[in-house]
Amino acid sequence: MSALWWLTLPILLLPVWWHRRKRVQNKAAPMATARFLPRTEPRQTRIWRWSDPLLLLVRCLLLVALIAWLANPVYPFRGDTVVVTQGADPAWVEREATQAGLANAERVVLPAAQALGWVHTHEREWQRDARLLVLGDVPMPASKPAFGRPVEVRTQAAAPAQVERHVYIASERAAEWRRMFAVQGGPEKFVVDETPGAATTLIVWDRAEAPPASLRASLWWITQPSAFPELVRARTVDGLRYADSARGRLWHHADWPPRDADAARALLDDWQQLHIGPRPYMMRSQAFAADDKADAPAPGGALRSILLAILAALFVLERSLTHARRR
Repeated sequence: MSALWWLTLPILLLPVWWHRRKRVQNKAAPMATARFLPRTEPRQTRIWRWSDPLLLLVRCLLLVALIAWLANPVYPFRGDTVVVTQGADPAWVEREATQAGLANAERVVLPAAQALGWVHTHEREWQRDARLLVLGDVPMPASKPAFGRPVEVRTQAAAPAQVERHVYIASERAAEWRRMFAVQGGPEKFVVDETPGAATTLIVWDRAEAPPASLRASLWWITQPSAFPELVRARTVDGLRYADSARGRLWHHADWPPRDADAARALLDDWQQLHIGPRPYMMRSQAFAADDKADAPAPGGALRSILLAILAALFVLERSLTHARRR
């Protein structure tokens, strides 16, 4: 839609017409002998003429700069580039960039989840012969990416980072709940806190009395719903009742605590999928060939800052010339 602003270029005819129209300035002075002459009506001939060519040029340039700023043009100014995901091993990045012959290429550091999307959005900014390399652990998108230029992705294939989940258990059956967290494997490490703190993400409340009003957590597992009025109108999915409250999100199930390992794993998987979020699947190293059908959106802001500075300078110059002409 921005490129349609170029269709407004014919508006440049307006200052041209404005400057070429005849400006009549009559200065009459009384003469003593004019009373003896016959009365005649003045005759004026309208002619096209150029006036103030410098001011005309500045106004035309001002309109062109304004239209260009609105059209948001894209200029391929990037050369060889290495996109590095945050958290990648610096030594491995240097080794892979040197091996690819891009040791002196421009470096762009981005979050891993945004690397491929950023490349797709800005791929028109690269020159035709520029090489593009993405280094780091990149999450696999829902569909295979398509780029209008060759893009190579190299992943480190490192072991997933360990993540600690702090849990506080308020129950007379704390041993049963602790065994449930012990059956979960993978990159998550569950730490059962003796007292709740700022790092506590889950509170297991297995008591009949209500918790203190100051106790907060992002998720609560509740076995006695009578202590939480928010669960009266809670929605239910597969036997799980859930509701939001000032303390955090509330979960309740009639069969808690889980009675066997399978039920415990199912509950922990629900926690991962519904509350924490699915674990990202990392992309393997691969090279993407140029796809002619890839529709890369035009990036915004590539030249807008420069055009905005030019626009401001031309506006100041136009106002100065207009003021000098009136003097």
